Amino acid sequence: MATRSNPSAAPSYTGPFITVAVLFGIFGFLTSLNNVLVAKLEAVFRLEHGPAMLATAAWFFAYLVFSVPAAKVIEAVGYKRTMVISLFVMVVGALLFIPAANLVSFPMTLFAIFVLASGVCGLQTSANPYVSILGPEHSAPARLTLAQAVNSIGSLAAPWVAGIFILTDPSKTLSSAATAHMLQGPYIAIAVALLLLGCAVMMLHLPAITMTREFRPGAGAVPVAERNIWSHSHTVLGMVGIFFYVGLEIAVASITIQFCLGQGMTKVETASLMVSLFYLGMMIGRLLGSAIMVWIKADKLLVLLGICGVLLLCAAMSTHGTVAIACLVLTGLANSIMYPTIFALGVAELGPLTSKGSGVLTIGNVGGAVIPPLFGLLADKTSIQYAFIIPIIGYLYVAYYGLWGHKPSRRELA
Repeated sequence: MATRSNPSAAPSYTGPFITVAVLFGIFGFLTSLNNVLVAKLEAVFRLEHGPAMLATAAWFFAYLVFSVPAAKVIEAVGYKRTMVISLFVMVVGALLFIPAANLVSFPMTLFAIFVLASGVCGLQTSANPYVSILGPEHSAPARLTLAQAVNSIGSLAAPWVAGIFILTDPSKTLSSAATAHMLQGPYIAIAVALLLLGCAVMMLHLPAITMTREFRPGAGAVPVAERNIWSHSHTVLGMVGIFFYVGLEIAVASITIQFCLGQGMTKVETASLMVSLFYLGMMIGRLLGSAIMVWIKADKLLVLLGICGVLLLCAAMSTHGTVAIACLVLTGLANSIMYPTIFALGVAELGPLTSKGSGVLTIGNVGGAVIPPLFGLLADKTSIQYAFIIPIIGYLYVAYYGLWGHKPSRRELA
């Protein structure tokens, strides 16, 4: 239950919601851009699928390192200042692509990715719970899903931008230095945009939201703030759900271009559009999901889409050509509400531990550092289609979380 600075009048959170939703679009764009960058790095550094997936590993390893510290920063300076600090860290990460391109250095590129992702981690750790508690708790999943729809718009735009400014036709013979230098212009533009956005957010008014000390007050109730966040099973299991979901989403999105080329597509630009369609499905699903949750409980929808993800990947494994590509792209629709729903269910009923719960859940993003490289290595040893067994396991866990894992235990509610 949230207490706000002006209890006598119900404030309007429309403006703050729109502001934070824009930030969702920013980190969606940058995460998706990094996924598409995998195909570029394969060409520049002559890498196989497994080593190239280190780009996603570097990105999501930042979540393992900075998720809990980001939650502590929120406690120290608040949500708004954490968002501003995160945006400025992202500026530094984007600018590091300049020396990485000049040196044509894969390790330096990974370092630039890591720093940029560190800022995104702080932004995501603050923005997700802020939207979740920016209104009634019962509508938090729908509200967070709507914000994630804006995230999908950014994710949708990234492959299109990359296809124009970063990706090159593999038939063109460019040196590694020339292709590496193509990264400089886009990331300079990104740095400038992030700097301006950080200054704008710093000057905006975002309402401060604090949480009440007591949770479910009553005789014998134990203050939530006195409990260890790791004792809340639905939060810890939610972290595992985020781990599997982020891993499978990034693995599928990162391999889509190579998969499409292997299924008969001849141009990398056309294949990159399939990634855009993947994220378009996520955006449409999130917009529909935020409306459908008025009638269907979020946990039930999570189970349904988890099963759909399994069926679609099984179809992609057993077919070829256009059908296989279509099934893979449609997994974006299945993915749509998974992240925001798991997150909202994971921080539900945490009271003053919400920021800590957000930090724990955000740790789960490290699945993007673990699962895609494993997926890439299995694809190198066997085939991309056979490697789909890894994200199928992830979908099964998401369905489990929707069925049982999201429910707080009776001991937690006592």
